[in-house]
Amino acid sequence: MRSEQNNPFARLPEVASFNVTSSDITDNSVLSAPQLSGKFGVEGGQDISPELKWSGAPEGTKSYAVTVYDPDAPTGSGFWHWSVFNIPANVTALATGAGHEHGSGLPDGAIQLKNDGLFAGFIGAAPPVGDGPHRYYFIVHALDVEDLGVPAHATPAFLGFNMLTHTLGRAVIVATFER
Repeated sequence: MRSEQNNPFARLPEVASFNVTSSDITDNSVLSAPQLSGKFGVEGGQDISPELKWSGAPEGTKSYAVTVYDPDAPTGSGFWHWSVFNIPANVTALATGAGHEHGSGLPDGAIQLKNDGLFAGFIGAAPPVGDGPHRYYFIVHALDVEDLGVPAHATPAFLGFNMLTHTLGRAVIVATFER
């Protein structure tokens, strides 16, 4: 496995860690059908974002962002599966399916960006057949501002750049999948 190749945190400043759990995915496990991509042709894939619950965020947290990223995608820049930000600090969970294209499961004020599948919402795992296992980083970012000021038409990479100096902590689940 590509455990340390293209580590998305290797060049970022270290920050505090806190806890994230899910009834749909677990750390170091293989993703199941709901989190796989039917839109990208994975048999049984449903493109449903997992339930996420977090706790223990650093003091001073004023909002959260959630990102899902595959650093192993053979693109030269990875693949962004989901980016949502401006989640209010009093929200500490997202329900299964919150990443629906219409954003109906997100808290008021939260903004979803287009993923690399070109729509705003969650797109499941769909690595190329025979490419080996891919890692999927499900990350909750604790931020020191209520509003990042990132426009809804921005890219996930632009979001990441704007979070850089506002990130107080990260909670991470890494799951895998291969075809």
